[in-house]
Parts: sequence; structure tokens; C-alpha cells
Amino acid sequence: QVQLVESGGGLVQPGGSLRLSCAASGSIFSIYAMGWYRQAPGKQRELVATITSGGSTNYADSVRGRFTISRDNAKNMVYLQMNSLKPEDTAVYYCNAEITTLRSLFRVQNYWGQGTQVTVSS
Repeated sequence: QVQLVESGGGLVQPGGSLRLSCAASGSIFSIYAMGWYRQAPGKQRELVATITSGGSTNYADSVRGRFTISRDNAKNMVYLQMNSLKPEDTAVYYCNAEITTLRSLFRVQNYWGQGTQVTVSS
């Protein structure tokens, strides 16, 4: 029983900034990689950024240099700082985490948040 709860989405003008947060809760034993994905209308869900438990990061080419992913392992949280936002960043953003639970200590499973809408428009 793991839940990912997101916050921070909304409407912003081009060039503006937003900070997304995602908190994992439940019967968690360990969290490995965490990440953010997004899905625009009529398009496939795509990777935005990932971060390992050790802090190594990976970004989509379209957001590299503008977005920053970070995490707080003590709080089981991951963040996405989005700067210089463009209309093409408009999408539903989803939090993802690789987690082992107290119920199954050796099985790594992917969990997803409910998604939060980010709209970049003038």
C-alpha cells in the first residue's frame, strides 16, 4: 500500500516557473529511482527527468538546462523545479518511484501519482 501525492501544478505564463512536489507514503521499505513523466494531449507519455537514490540525474533533451529534479530521502519526496517554461511544456505531469514495500522486501515495483496539470499559456 503505497501512495504518491503530487502538488504544485497550475497555470503559468511563458517564461514563468513552477515547482512540483511528490510525497511517497505507505508501507515503504526502500525507494530507489524516482522521476517525473508527462503526457500532452494526443501524445505518448514521456520521461522528463529521473534521479537515483544516490543523486544521479537524467533529463530529456527538451528540458535540460531549464528543469531540475531533486529529492529528500528522509522525507520520501521528489521535486521538479521548472524554469523558463514554454507552451510546449503543457501536459499532465506524473510522479514515479521504484519502491520495495514491507510486504515484499525484495521486489521492486513502480508506483505512479495521480498526475497534476501544468498549463503554460499567455
